[in-house]
Amino acid sequence: MDMTNNIPNSCKVVVIGGGVAGCSTAYHLAKFGWKDTVLLERDVLTSGTTWHAAGLIGQLGSSATITRLRNYSLNLYKQLEEETGLSTGLKQNGSLTVATTSDRLEELKRQVTFAQRFEIEAKEVNKEEIKQIYPLINTDDIVGGVFITRDGQADPVGVANVLAKAAIQNGAKIIEKCPVKKILTKNNKIVGVETNFGKIECEFVVLATGMWSRQIAKEIDVSIPLYPDEHFYILSEPIKEIERSLPVLRDYNNCLYLKEDAGKLLVGIFEPNAKPAFINNYKVPDDFSFGELPEDFDHFEPYLMNAMNRIPSLEKSGIRKFFNGPESFTPDTNYLLGETPEVKNL
Repeated sequence: MDMTNNIPNSCKVVVIGGGVAGCSTAYHLAKFGWKDTVLLERDVLTSGTTWHAAGLIGQLGSSATITRLRNYSLNLYKQLEEETGLSTGLKQNGSLTVATTSDRLEELKRQVTFAQRFEIEAKEVNKEEIKQIYPLINTDDIVGGVFITRDGQADPVGVANVLAKAAIQNGAKIIEKCPVKKILTKNNKIVGVETNFGKIECEFVVLATGMWSRQIAKEIDVSIPLYPDEHFYILSEPIKEIERSLPVLRDYNNCLYLKEDAGKLLVGIFEPNAKPAFINNYKVPDDFSFGELPEDFDHFEPYLMNAMNRIPSLEKSGIRKFFNGPESFTPDTNYLLGETPEVKNL
């Protein structure tokens, strides 16, 4: 990557943040003709929260637009692997979502209908088929499920690096170890950024700083409702009966997702009573890189019990790693896209 001595005096657009979102933005701007794009990363690429993302790749979204976007992403990763020669770690083993109530099954059936609109291969599966697809599973309380054949998982760091390399190949510049001290505005319009190594004049700034976005934007009186929660997962010890071709498993009634990870199982939760992160001052430290938060086993334990009920092998395997890291969310969990109302060209 380009290092700090190559900081330009000016450019068309500065992308702040070198996670998967920033790398993707830089790639797409350069690809569509804005070669004068500079991405600034305060530390190294993926060091915020991208590095510990679960890397689940689903094709179905909550709306037609999100579904199209997810399908576009899946195809893009395949294409960029070929163009860059780097690996995204993409495995399309499919995804299996199970229901333990008739209401949940009804919702999953609607997903199958929705998938057909987009020619996504999805089918309803009964208990016996679920057991065939996922031999490790306990189906006692399951009433049915849905299998999406071409869903999968990827390595988030791999995806970000592939996008970064493709961005550079298309003319963008990526500069690591270059924190932005201030976004510069004049008459409520972007005029540049101030870094630790000098100013860069620019017409546009893209804020792709994840959980830091709220506090960075607040300094120029822009409101960004994005806040990190504590996100928990465990990685089991190796399980000998596990198959590398195991699909991603989701069990919404128990707030669980599970994926195969090099002969081990990763078990994560998206729970309704999530814990907000950094509550001592509600500020994410500027130097939080590849950071983890303190363990809270009491919080995680009820979900782990659910996971052991769902996958009995987990009870015997033991836990290799207990992970807690921040993951940021908007109030409605949708993306924050587009120009801010307060500052033009941000």
